[in-house]
Amino acid sequence: MTEQPYSTLHVSTDQGVARVVLHNPPVNVLGATMMRELRTLLDGLRDDPSVRVIVFAGADPEFFLAHVDMLILEDADALDALAEAAPAGVNVFQAVGELLRHQPQVTIVELAGKARGGGAEFVAAADMAFAAAETAGLGQIEALMGIVPGGGGTQYLRERVGRNRALEIVLAADLFDAQTAAAYGWINRAVPAAELRGFVDRIARNIAALPDGVIAAVKQALPADDLTAGYLREHDAWASQVESPAVQKLMAAALPNGVQTRDGERDLETLMRTIAR
Repeated sequence: MTEQPYSTLHVSTDQGVARVVLHNPPVNVLGATMMRELRTLLDGLRDDPSVRVIVFAGADPEFFLAHVDMLILEDADALDALAEAAPAGVNVFQAVGELLRHQPQVTIVELAGKARGGGAEFVAAADMAFAAAETAGLGQIEALMGIVPGGGGTQYLRERVGRNRALEIVLAADLFDAQTAAAYGWINRAVPAAELRGFVDRIARNIAALPDGVIAAVKQALPADDLTAGYLREHDAWASQVESPAVQKLMAAALPNGVQTRDGERDLETLMRTIAR
């Protein structure tokens, strides 16, 4: 077993499986530091033949990744640095998903708690996702903030669940339980919470133990779709809204009213609807 230090990631490797625990208290938001560290980690693992599977879990049992940090747009230097490292044709938020989608290892999300916004996009970008039936939740919260998903969510959802369900997820902006998410195809399956870690460990270890070349051959046969055009449409839709006075007013009111606090994030949909009224 080996470990590497990061400020927002706890990483350990064993028997071909890297386990990455996301840790950014108080509610595990996806901030600039975590984005940067994810890129460093995944770039480093890309050419490591000893790692065949990467499992992502949340350090917080309630929040896998709450959403993108609402303060990130105020950090111009961090955004500029992320933009410089992003592939051509994608924004800094879409770049996180592209890392996952094109990683040579198999990427698996172990979802025990909630993932909204950019957190839900992270889940959908991974190769596979398994969720705790009793405690996990997924939601694209952006519409309640006056914007659209801007980190690949519209593209992943259409691919995974179809246009009609993608419209429901984005426009209804509800928190979906694990069973419904599995039924829609958003995740692979819902698993009893007490069995989730063991189930994911078994899947990961079985994949890691496959004969040499099998994972690469399967990923070659089932490549990630080219979403370049869709990413551009999504970014344009997001950018057309994010600077509007209505959105700025909602975002300015969000943090003082409990967004990114534990109590506020537990029922974020109700909180945002209340703020909007």
